[in-house]
Amino acid sequence: MKVGIPRGLLYYEFIPLWEAFFKDLDIDYITSPKTDKAIYQAGLNEAIHESCLPLKIFLGHVHQLLGQCDQILIPRIGAFGYHDRVCTRYQSTIDLVANTFRDRDIQVLPFNIDYGQGDNQLKAFIKLGKALGKRKSQSALAYGKALRLYRDQVRKKEALLESQMTSSKTKILLVGHKYNLFDDYTGSLIINYLKKMGVQVLMATDLEGQKAEFYAKDLTQTMPWTFNRELLGSILKYQDQVHGIILLSSFNCGPDSMANDMILRKIKGLPILKLIIDGQEGMAGVETRLESFLDIILFKKAGGFFD
Repeated sequence: MKVGIPRGLLYYEFIPLWEAFFKDLDIDYITSPKTDKAIYQAGLNEAIHESCLPLKIFLGHVHQLLGQCDQILIPRIGAFGYHDRVCTRYQSTIDLVANTFRDRDIQVLPFNIDYGQGDNQLKAFIKLGKALGKRKSQSALAYGKALRLYRDQVRKKEALLESQMTSSKTKILLVGHKYNLFDDYTGSLIINYLKKMGVQVLMATDLEGQKAEFYAKDLTQTMPWTFNRELLGSILKYQDQVHGIILLSSFNCGPDSMANDMILRKIKGLPILKLIIDGQEGMAGVETRLESFLDIILFKKAGGFFD
């Protein structure tokens, strides 16, 4: 039995837990390759026209795994807390993948979290282990070990983020969902270019989620999307320690369009660049905008006026 893991959407949230869980239970798995033009094009062919860029990329990774494994792990989040919601693309992935690839003999391995239905993260891993022939006690123990490793990684990332705040370089807080920031076809190119320009890139996602939620409450009590609230909390915590903010979003993202509008209206006196990625090739236009944005920051640092 070999499990395939698509490198998209919730992959960037759960891959440390999945890998530790599978290794502890001696489950064979493979991960789809890093995103490239061919994977993006495959997803573009599978998705409906109105789909957002991350969903198209995710479907491209599922397509890449067809015939390479026995089952493909498809995560779904209905609600990430009893009163929290997530984007509908997270809520529909299992049914969407099963329907899109229904004629290609796909075997979906579901990973389902829905606190509103009593399916918390522990239950999700126990059900995942059961589907792979593991006992409840085995799965619970493996999940406990994976969770401790994951929390240790989170603490280290946050400690590194705090240490980077003391850098003498121009500090820019990069704000976006992990599937946009860390995908090689989207955010990684932007991160690498900023570093080449001598910028200290600070990842908003490196602040631990519950802490970020705490800071977000100073600005909103009603925003329904968990991941967007966490990003907002990171901005509120670090806005006085950075020289600028980049909001990285994918084209056609509803939650981001509303959250980013709130940020632009509420955060004053700090240069903010909103970048929308849409799957087009090349970095020429993006590089020009990044260079102009850095010029504005340097002008402000030198005492220039900025409103």
